[in-house]
This record gives sequence, C-alpha cells and structure tokens, in this order.
Amino acid sequence: MSLPRRRVGPFDVSAIGLGCMNLSHAYDTPPAPEQAEALLRRALELGIDFFDTAALYGFGANEELVGRALKPHRARIVLASKCGMTGVDGKRVIDGRPETLKRTCDDALRRLQTEVIDLYYLHRWDKKVPIEDSVGALADLVRAGKIRAIGLSEVSASTLRRAHAVHPIAAIQNEYSLWTREAEIGVLAACRELGIAFVAFSPLARGFLGGEISDPAVQFRSGDIRLAMPRFQPDHYPKNLALLAEYREIAAHASCSPAQLALAWLLAQGEDIVPIPGATNLQHLDDIVGAAVLRLDAATLARLDALINQHTVSGNRYNDATQAEIDTESFAAA
Repeated sequence: MSLPRRRVGPFDVSAIGLGCMNLSHAYDTPPAPEQAEALLRRALELGIDFFDTAALYGFGANEELVGRALKPHRARIVLASKCGMTGVDGKRVIDGRPETLKRTCDDALRRLQTEVIDLYYLHRWDKKVPIEDSVGALADLVRAGKIRAIGLSEVSASTLRRAHAVHPIAAIQNEYSLWTREAEIGVLAACRELGIAFVAFSPLARGFLGGEISDPAVQFRSGDIRLAMPRFQPDHYPKNLALLAEYREIAAHASCSPAQLALAWLLAQGEDIVPIPGATNLQHLDDIVGAAVLRLDAATLARLDALINQHTVSGNRYNDATQAEIDTESFAAA
C-alpha cells in the first residue's frame, strides 16, 4: 500500500509513522512478542516505513523487538531510536553525558541488529549537562557512521537553537495533539524557521482521542503511566470526558473514526508534521493508517480547534515531578 509522503530531515517517510513504545512499555499489558512482531510487519504492509523506538522502552526490549521484526526489511524503513533516558537497575534514569550517549548507541545498534540508526534523538535533555555537550556527542556518532541524523525530544525553542548551532537537528519529537498544544507556543515556529521536521508523539492524546476510555481508574492497570497524569485523574477526567460527545459527533459527520479525526487534524496543521501513533492490535493499526488520506474541511478543523484546546482541557500534561524533567514551553497551570 502507498501512503502520502513527508520529509523528516534527509528522509522521505510515510505521512504517519508508528510509535512502538506501547508494544513493550508504559500502558496496558503489552501484546505477546509474536503478536507485536506481526503488528510491525503489518504496518510495513500498510505503507508505514517510519518506526520509532527508544532505549527506555521496556529497558531495551522494544529495540530488540523492532530489530527482530524489521531486520529483513531494514533497507525499506527509516529507523528512529533515542538515548539519554534509559533503565538502570530497574529505574528510569536521565543521563546526557557524552560517554553515556555513545555507550547507549552501541547497545542500541546491537539490539536493533543494524549498522546505523537513521534518526537518533536525545530523549530528554539532561539539565546537568550542557545541551552543546550532549549534541556534540551525537555529532561524533554521525561522523563515526553510527547514526545518520540527530533529533531532540521534549525541548523548547531556545534549547533547539542552541543545539542546532552545534550540529544540524533533523527533527524535534514533542507531544502534539488537539489536547496538547504546547508546541504552538514556540518550538513549532522555531522548527519552521530552521527547516526542522516536527514528529508528534501521543497524537491520540494517550488514547483519549480514540474515544474508548470512560474510566481510567477501572480501565488502566497498575503501573500505567497515565494514572500519574493529571488529565486522567478524578479531579479532571470527568470534565475532559464531557468533550467527547461533540467530538464523536464531528467524527461521525466526517465519516471517520475518532482516532482518524485526531490524526487528520494534526496532519492538517502542516506538511512538516509527522504523527507517530501507537497501536497494540491490528484493528487499531488499520484504523490509524486510514487517516493518512483523510482531508478535513475548514469548518470541521475550526470546530475541532474550538472544542478541544488548552483552554477547554482540564489538568496539566504532566505532574510536577515529570514537568521538572522536561524543557518544553508550557501554558499556565490548569
């Protein structure tokens, strides 16, 4: 199957990529390895050729999964992974020291069963290490032929500019969806000024815009990272849930699923945006791919903008502890 194409740095990729995190990490119980591998191969059959993983996901297990499933198709795909946030002794650790990033890359190459990673992101900026030092280490990896292009995740426009002065940045990967608009404060404009692609993670608002989460406390298993996110907690979620009735009406009017509606809105925000939704079953995968060819008219886009935005969504994106770890611009506390 052929999907519309977009540019991410030097790469020509499918307009929708696949975020692989939830095949191993963070949300509900992940699928069995054989099911996850089948899903990755099905994504390729559907025309997706941009796959995103990270050393953090499953503390290496996700890179191993992606490596096993996609090694036979390596020449056909653009492979992205991340460093700077890993699992150490069972705990998540942010470490942007040059020696750590280089070691993590070597480990990733082995797990991914490849000689080079196409796009390698600094997963988080370690604020104890100058961004120039971390990006300098990634530049060394480019010169060594271990990675082809550098990306950054969860950073602000000012940090992006500092990093880009050291070595060209191919892509920013920040959260962006109808209910997470922080990218619109500054970093998206900076990307456009500098010619940098914007890769949008959690484009379905961590499942919310799929329209299937009625009660997080009941539906999410213990350890699901969303349980610690304010928007899914009892003080805020009922207010957010109230937005979905009209949202579903808009999807029905557009003759698409709620998930397709969210992705089509994001794709309409600019040709330089590539969303990377996740999926854990083949039905959801087939559904999200359908959004690549969906076009929303101006009236529908305007209605969506007015319904779900930073003023109508209740609760902050992250709790205070997680917010302190990231560098993105943020709106006033909700």
